Amino acid sequence: MAYDAAKDQVLETWQNEETGLSVTIYKYGDGEPKLQIGPRRYKKKDGSATMVKAGRLSITDLRWLAEVMDEITETMKEHFLKA
Repeated sequence: MAYDAAKDQVLETWQNEETGLSVTIYKYGDGEPKLQIGPRRYKKKDGSATMVKAGRLSITDLRWLAEVMDEITETMKEHFLKA
């Protein structure tokens, strides 16, 4: 079965303003919600934004993830109950 972008749903997103790292809960079709860490959003010298792979996480990224992990976990539980 081929990937269908119309079935891919973004349920919730968190963005670290300092490092650009994003964490998103996705759901594909009738599947269970899943967490994606990354990508990162960077500002180019010309001021435009670009997205890149998350790559290796810094201590700043880890501390931010630790701060938002309870909220992410609760949000995922809510989406599992809806599924």
